[in-house]
Amino acid sequence: MPTKAPARKTSANGATGATGTTGATPAREHSVDEIAEKISAAILEHRLAPGTKLGEDRLATIFATSRAKVREVLARLAHEQIVELVPQRGAFVAKPTIEQAQDVFEARRLIEPGVLRRLIRTLDDAKRERLQRHIELEADARRRDDKRAIVRLSGEFHVLLAELAGNSALARSMRELSVLTCLIISLYDAPTATSCRADEHEEIVAAVNRGDAARAEKLMLHHLDHIEQSLKLDDSVEEVDLESVFS
Repeated sequence: MPTKAPARKTSANGATGATGTTGATPAREHSVDEIAEKISAAILEHRLAPGTKLGEDRLATIFATSRAKVREVLARLAHEQIVELVPQRGAFVAKPTIEQAQDVFEARRLIEPGVLRRLIRTLDDAKRERLQRHIELEADARRRDDKRAIVRLSGEFHVLLAELAGNSALARSMRELSVLTCLIISLYDAPTATSCRADEHEEIVAAVNRGDAARAEKLMLHHLDHIEQSLKLDDSVEEVDLESVFS
């Protein structure tokens, strides 16, 4: 009788293989949204410095995707001013000038008081719980001295305020401004501004919970002034190994 061929099974991603055989599972291809999020997160955590070259070939290999998809990601991030596309040279993590940095903080001073006012008007128990949970995550990251988590959570706090305020345009603006702020802090090497002071977010949340809009706005403006005033100019850019950043 002819030998029966080994049964084949289909994996969750559609790949087939002989039953009982072993082999490496093909890497899952990342979506445009996932790649953009990973690059933004690397910037938020100061793993990607301003001026870092984002080579299409290297990113396509790292994320197991096509150069066309990488170009789409970089174009999106360039639209958000997080990436700079230089003709004949490629894509680079944006390197804001001092004037652009000042513009970012001016925009935040105009936007964030309005975010707080809207949040206070719509505050409920569920939103209070999310704010408290975030404050607890920040405190835990500080106890563990997890610097990456501290930086990331500090930026995400401001995005969370905008998301809870319930205005999608404000939330989108705050996501972009938060990443740009991290770039500015990284570029201008502000050791006291790499993360927000431990008590400032707690004080803002306390004022929000009391419904004290005037106090919350005052605290927020002081908070932003403190970060901006901590900045200092530093034009140096270190070489970054993209594979190690995204591994």
